[in-house]
This record gives sequence, C-alpha cells and structure tokens, in this order.
Amino acid sequence: MRTHYCGDVRLTDVGTMVTLYGWVDRRRDHGGVIFIDLRDRSGIVQIVSDPQRTPDSYAQADRLRSEYVVKIVGRVSKRPADSVNPKLATGDIEIYADQIDVLNTVRQQLPFAISSSENEQVREEVRLRYRYLDLRRERMARNLQLRHRVVQAMRRFLEDEAGFIEVETPILTRSTPEGARDYLVPSRVNPGEWFALPQSPQLFKQLLMVAGCDRYYQIARCFRDEDLRADRQPEFTQLDMEMSFMDQEEIIDLNEALICHIFKTVKGIDLPRPFPRLTYQEAMDRYGTDKPDTRYGLELVDVSDILKDCGFNVFSGAIAQGGVVKILPIPNGNDRISNVRIKPGGDLFQEATAAGAKGLAYIRVRENGEIDTIGAIKDNLSSEQKTMLLERTGAQPGHLLLFAAGDTATVNKTLDRLRQTIAREFNLIDPTALHLLWVVDFPMFEWNAEEKRLEALHHPFTAPHPADLDDLKTARAQAYDLIFNGYEVGGGSLRIHQSELQRRVFETIGLDEAAAQEKFGFLLEAFEFGTPPHGGIAYGLDRLVMLLAGEDSIRDTIAFPKTQQARCLLTGAPSSVEPQQLKELHVSPAKPAKTTAKTAKKT
Repeated sequence: MRTHYCGDVRLTDVGTMVTLYGWVDRRRDHGGVIFIDLRDRSGIVQIVSDPQRTPDSYAQADRLRSEYVVKIVGRVSKRPADSVNPKLATGDIEIYADQIDVLNTVRQQLPFAISSSENEQVREEVRLRYRYLDLRRERMARNLQLRHRVVQAMRRFLEDEAGFIEVETPILTRSTPEGARDYLVPSRVNPGEWFALPQSPQLFKQLLMVAGCDRYYQIARCFRDEDLRADRQPEFTQLDMEMSFMDQEEIIDLNEALICHIFKTVKGIDLPRPFPRLTYQEAMDRYGTDKPDTRYGLELVDVSDILKDCGFNVFSGAIAQGGVVKILPIPNGNDRISNVRIKPGGDLFQEATAAGAKGLAYIRVRENGEIDTIGAIKDNLSSEQKTMLLERTGAQPGHLLLFAAGDTATVNKTLDRLRQTIAREFNLIDPTALHLLWVVDFPMFEWNAEEKRLEALHHPFTAPHPADLDDLKTARAQAYDLIFNGYEVGGGSLRIHQSELQRRVFETIGLDEAAAQEKFGFLLEAFEFGTPPHGGIAYGLDRLVMLLAGEDSIRDTIAFPKTQQARCLLTGAPSSVEPQQLKELHVSPAKPAKTTAKTAKKT
C-alpha cells in the first residue's frame, strides 16, 4: 500500500511520487498553505497542501486534526533553504499532497497530547490506561525499537558468531524452590494438581546440556510473584544462555564479546575490554553492595581495628559483638550537609534508619586537620585514633565523615544507601559514563535468619569453587554477575553436574534426601547419565534496555507492563472469573479476611 515509511524519504527521492500512511502529528495553517506533520513508527515527514499548487487535496487538509489516520499521495520536493529542519531526518524535503484520504478520525478527546512537539507531563497511571496511545509517542516508540535492535543484536551474535541454537522451554512446569514465590496454574485435566509458571528456565537449560545441545540460548519469559519496584515486573524477559565444556574465564570472555557487540550495534559505542573485576568481598568492603555503581568515588572505609578499644560503646560494642564500624568520607560535605540532616528527624538520619541502622555519627574535618564532633565520640577518641582515622580515610579540610556501626550487613546497606543519595545530591554521577564490571567469587550460601537455615545466594545448582569442597558452608561459588552503572544486568555461574555434589548442596540448605528426590528427582536422575561440565548466564533484557535508553523504570521498555500493584490498567487484569470456570478447575474462591480495628492493631 505504501511506497515509503514517513521517516525514510530523502533528498534522493526529490521529484518522485510517493504514497504514505500514518497519523497526523500536527497541523498548521500558514496563511492559506496547510502544513501537516505525518507520523509513523519510522519518524515524521512534512506534508504541504497549497490551494494553488495542490487544489485537489486542500479541502481534506483543512479538516485534518491530530491523530487522524490518513493516506497521502504526493510528490517529493526540496525544502527552501530557510525552512530546512536539521532536527528531522526528513528535514531537507517536504511532500506536496495531490491526494489526502482520511482513513479514520478521532471520535473522543485525547487523554493526553501525543505529538512530539508537545512536552506534556502525563501521569503514569494515565499512560498505562491508554498504553496504545502512549506507544505512539516518540519516546516510547523509540524505546520499543531500541529493544528490538538489542534482541536482534543478541540473536545475530549468538547464532552467527558463537554457534548457539535457540530452544524454547516450557511455560507450564512444576513448582520448585528457586527463591521467589511461584505463579500457580490449576490443572483441569488433573484435578487438585498445579502447574507453576517458570521463574527462569534454569533446570531445563541444564537438561539441554545433558541432552548434548552444547550451546543453548532463549529469549525467555519468566514469572515471579514478588513485591515490585521500578526495575521489577511480575513477568519479565531475559536472555538465557547455557554452554557445555567451558570454564568461567571462557564464559566471561564470550559474554564480554556479546555485550560489546550489543553496544556497538545499537549505540555505536566501542567498550574497552577486558571489563574490570571485583570479588564479592571487595565490592562489599568498598561499596557496601554487590552491585556497585563505580562511576563515582565515595568508597567506604572500615575503621573497626582503629575503634575497637575506644571508649564510645556504640562503636566498641558493635565490634565486640562481631560487627563493624565503617566511614563514608564526603569531600566538601561540611559546607553542604548540616547537622540537622544527620540528627534524628533529618533526611539522612531517616535514610539510615530505613536501612536498619539506629542512627548516624559524624566527624567534620576543619583546617589544620582539627576535627569537630559532639558528645561521646569527641570525649572518647584519643589523639592517636583521630590521626589514624584521618590517615585511613584520606580526609582533608572540608570532609564530612559519616559513621555507621553494627552488624556488617546493616552497616553496608546503610552506607550504600547514603552513598547513592549523596552522589545524586552532589551531582557526582556522569550520566554519559558507562561502567561495566564483573563481580566474582560470591559465597555459596547466606544465612536466612527468619528460617534459621542456610540458603543459596544465587541458586542451589551453582558449583562451589573446587578448592572449597571440604566445607560447603563457607565455600565460594563459581558465580559471576555483570554490573552496569550500579545495576545487575546479568548473572550466572558454573553449574553442578554430578549428582553426589548436588545432593550435598541440597543437604546444606536443609533438603533431606526424600525432599530432594521429590522436588528434583528428575534432575538428579539426569545427572546419572553422563552430564557434561556446563555453565551459563541470564541477562535481564528489560533492565538492560532501560539503561541503554536512559530510562528510570523498566515499565518504559515493556510494551504492556503491570503497575507496582501487579495490575494491568489497560485490560483490568487480574480480574474475577465466572464461577463455572472455577468449578471446572476444582478451585474454590477464597475471599480475604476482613480487617477489623482489633486485627489491624494486632498485625
């Protein structure tokens, strides 16, 4: 039907007749000559209707309004020099319309402006309610096309350059403990039994290695019933990969090549290789997180050894109980952060308590290395300890030193949160910087205080470091995460491929033989039939595209996302269903218990 997309017409087409279809982005009447910005997914082109030059189209052009769907037939002309628009790819040309056909009109008032020329700020709930209109907007159309190009680059690299094959794995599978809550689907054919939607294709991709596929990938849909935030959705997409007969270094090297290919293809950026690396312990010690944003400094400093015998009980007591004292040194912090913000009721104090800390202590470094603080800290630091603190932190006049004391996890979480807050406030983050790094040598397990047991830090199929096999409880994992500007965009590991070791890991996390057999018997059995050494990685596609697009939420890189309440405002899902549907599934509806004042207080 069309000869060109709107954004593809160029000077080389001058003099030719073209047929275009699209939406009216904007209509302007300049003294009898009507100009129409016609838009489709490729961009915008200017249409001209002149009562003298194109009289047959003028009446139709006069009745056009925003978002009418039209067909344009006309001749491409070079724009006069004084009307060239360098901001448009089509800015050198315009099309004189011999024919305009209105294919559809707008019968209701638009809920928000769609034209790229209008910078209307629209509430997200309105955008999601009318998502089909939101996706017409330049920003969202650009994000969807970027996502397409990223996926296209992934496929081309993996298939054409790395020898992978794409294999689809089941969406309806069995419920297995993988860290998050499953979405469950009742079986009509097998009453009382349930499918689960996959949190990831983890077990199937390992079975594909048993099957001899050697190099597998999939653009996989995954489902997790968990609390949501800006970079989480109940259903999301990941690039899933698994490889046989490759060690950790080979897998990391291949994946660096993949990431570099993506950046070069979709952004024209050459990333330097190899990517930097941090061990898990280095990342936690220096940044307080295993996904550090290394675009700026503000590294944490452990001063536990200096303060373990100080007279300030908050510090010495925390260290005596196995905790730590760390400092976040803030250059120029004296002038920009007041005492009020650090004390109870202040915003930095509230940030700290939200992370689990009981409060903050501080020292201000003045001229000549003098320090200024208050209360018990001032009275219980010796001159030697003060000197050591300044040397350890590299503090100069003007520095503010924020202290956090307590168990290691809480201290790290507190100062990581404050570090990010200060970096944003002080404009320390270069939005154009691209920092990618690997975090390696994770612990195999972490302690679940609520359930009083060890649980896998990644998942229970991760292989321990060969040197740590004697004591799995303290073993390092052969795991690796790829961090991009403070976000984990990919994570993987070498896998266990021997049934004996897999059983030991299950036992370590509290699964006895019967439970392991009931939940993972099919995997353990597969390991009895000659399983190759293998490993893999998965990338969060939505998150990676979010970062490449410069967005703050993965909802802006997904065509039809859910809200933070896991609802689709467009379709109204989730919704109630007919009683007959539940009857066929042998499921009885369970209404939430009513909350009374008494039960609310008890809760």
